Amino acid sequence: MPVFDDSEAFSAAVPLSRRAMAARPASYLDDLNPAQREAVETRDGPVLMLAGAGTGKTKALTTRIAHLLNTGAARPNEILAVTFTNKAAREMKERVARLLGESVEGMPWLGTFHAICVKLLRRHAELVELTSNFTILDTDDQVRLMKQLIVAAGIDEKRWPARQLAGVIDNWKNRAWTPDAVPAAEAGAFDRRAVALYAAYQQRLQTLNAVDFGDLLLHVVTIFQRHEDVLAQYRRWFRYILVDEYQDTNVAQYLWLRLLAGGHHNICCVGDDDQSIYGWRGAEVGNILRFEKDFPGAKVIRLEQNYRSTPHILAAASGVIAANKGRLGKTLWTDLEEGEKVRLIGHWDGEEEARWIGEELESLGHGTRGMQAIGLDDCAILVRASHQMRAFEDRFLTIGLPYRVIGGPRFYERMEIRDAMAYFRLAIGPADDLAFERVVNTPKRGLGDKAQQKIQVAARANGVSLVEGARILLQAGEVGGKGGKALAELIAGIDRWALMVRRVDCNHVELAEQILDESGYTAMWQNDKTPEAPGRLENLKELIKALEGFDNLQGFLEHVALIMDNETEGDEAKVTLMTLHGAKGLEFPAVFLPGWEDGLFPNQRAMDESGLKGLEEERRLAYVGITRAERLCTISFAANRRVYGQWQSQLPSRFIDELPEEHVEVLTPPGLYGGGFGAAAAPFGGSHMDDRASRADVYNSPGWKRMQSRGAARGMAQPKEARNTVIDLAAVSAFATGDRVFHSKFGYGTVTGIEGDKLEIAFDKAGLKNVVSRFVVPAASADDVPF
Repeated sequence: MPVFDDSEAFSAAVPLSRRAMAARPASYLDDLNPAQREAVETRDGPVLMLAGAGTGKTKALTTRIAHLLNTGAARPNEILAVTFTNKAAREMKERVARLLGESVEGMPWLGTFHAICVKLLRRHAELVELTSNFTILDTDDQVRLMKQLIVAAGIDEKRWPARQLAGVIDNWKNRAWTPDAVPAAEAGAFDRRAVALYAAYQQRLQTLNAVDFGDLLLHVVTIFQRHEDVLAQYRRWFRYILVDEYQDTNVAQYLWLRLLAGGHHNICCVGDDDQSIYGWRGAEVGNILRFEKDFPGAKVIRLEQNYRSTPHILAAASGVIAANKGRLGKTLWTDLEEGEKVRLIGHWDGEEEARWIGEELESLGHGTRGMQAIGLDDCAILVRASHQMRAFEDRFLTIGLPYRVIGGPRFYERMEIRDAMAYFRLAIGPADDLAFERVVNTPKRGLGDKAQQKIQVAARANGVSLVEGARILLQAGEVGGKGGKALAELIAGIDRWALMVRRVDCNHVELAEQILDESGYTAMWQNDKTPEAPGRLENLKELIKALEGFDNLQGFLEHVALIMDNETEGDEAKVTLMTLHGAKGLEFPAVFLPGWEDGLFPNQRAMDESGLKGLEEERRLAYVGITRAERLCTISFAANRRVYGQWQSQLPSRFIDELPEEHVEVLTPPGLYGGGFGAAAAPFGGSHMDDRASRADVYNSPGWKRMQSRGAARGMAQPKEARNTVIDLAAVSAFATGDRVFHSKFGYGTVTGIEGDKLEIAFDKAGLKNVVSRFVVPAASADDVPF
């Protein structure tokens, strides 16, 4: 049906040519639902499109742009459309072109915040004392410049690193604070020197005719605030403003948008307050919550029909997010079939969790419980923290299950893991030149390229390893000063570690921790104030945890080398492994959400630093995770995890108790946690999956058989027996408290507790552990067991 605007105001103000454009058929409106169509056709005034997960918000936003162009309400260059990524901007332009059936040219103001601000700033650079050919610094140049200023100010750069200052200043720019506008409450940052250094940094940038990314927005906001004529010009040019992912805007972006929309108020913001998960990088969920206050008379249109997930999944997500107080509120619904309930399962520990998920992925590919088969490409494991990936990667590599890590390298390919393993390699073989090259100046020891070249020359001249070449230079006094002292300490450390690793009573786990501490590598990341540093420390702790499964360092390094060599090639299907933050905007038929334990998720650090605000953001992250699933969503947690080197009992996440019971199926075998364990116990009852879980044998899975055929040629070890770690609480133990027992990996120990066929054992060297009774024998018969 043709679309007309028959209002008197429209007829009087719009010439015949535009009215003719407006009368063209608009078939692109036909497949919109009522809420989407209302959002598209509500042309003038402020509009907030409150779009829940999977409700077609991108479709509504791009159709709105097409409608503005098709009706002649605006020319392409009169529309400002802002996104957060270049990919989203390209997709938006392509969709508009498809809707209109023609190429969309002349839309110079469709892009990211930074891309649009670059154009604006080049036009008006002189208003902030720059020239139009200014340079945009990358992060490395930014940190290098700050380091120069710190040294010039007489500040100890090791104690107060430049990256920490960069983080402080970037945070201030995200809040649109110039050096003279930083509040007194913030002035104590960086040993009370940050404000002065910020001012010096900005002055230096001006001298260099340069800006950083934070300046792109900050300078444009400053220009708009100080030059009303410039602001008025752009308010006339941008007849309509559209903003994607409004809940992710920071203060500077918010101010920029408010200034531009302050004249006509023709601003349409699309977002979901329930998916605001980037507070740690400056996003302010309050921007979307106060939209109606900022723009009086705003029309709020809720997109609530979900096209992605089944009713059970939506109900579970809605039950969790309803506990948040700071939200505008909406109720997602769908006309899809009811489907599977959200599955909830508890495990004894993280390793069992990884084994079970591996088996489930294999079984999904063959179709289970009457479900259509779901291939690996359609499955995702979404974790709260990247260090959780290690257990899954180890498991998948062991059974030959292909996987991909999105948003970062695989665990054993991460920089900090490779660095740590290089130190371990030096302890085992000091002649490992590649390992020495990697860590000789990591952390910084004052050994530049020239000093390292001297070591190489000395080694080649004497036909020895680099470690020995360095020793020769030190003895000859050819490497002196601070660098020489640090090099001597490193060589002494390598000698000491090499002796310790050969001792019969060497505890290789403790030695690994000692190596990382004595080398200064752990301290390097502890002193690093970048946002990535805590994650790198968590990964190092996870690496130490992985060592416990091996008899020595060399066995662990051989294991890593073999499994990394076993990476699958080609285009075969792979399960996706990524963080919850990285999964926003994606969708998968089957989603696994492991590690739902208090402290891990919700994350303890987020709650400690931000209190209730942090808890609510964690809950929004849970909502995002559940709503990534289309057909099957599985939530899991473990009763025990190794935290900071010690086994700890874990409490199920508080978010589990917020799941509505009628939409959840519990897979945990009854009594696994002694007759009651938080949300995973009695409230939901048992499950017909219990019998299948109790018979689970991953070594009979298709993936393990595939791995056997691949690994046999490489001489990889095969299991001596199939493992079954589901605890049988009805079993009568053959052991009694106080019995001495022997375990093939942990050695001798004393039974201190019994629960069915699960034993709590205080091992002489490995400490307190929980072990299934069939894996130990009485100490007196240990010599007769062919381990």
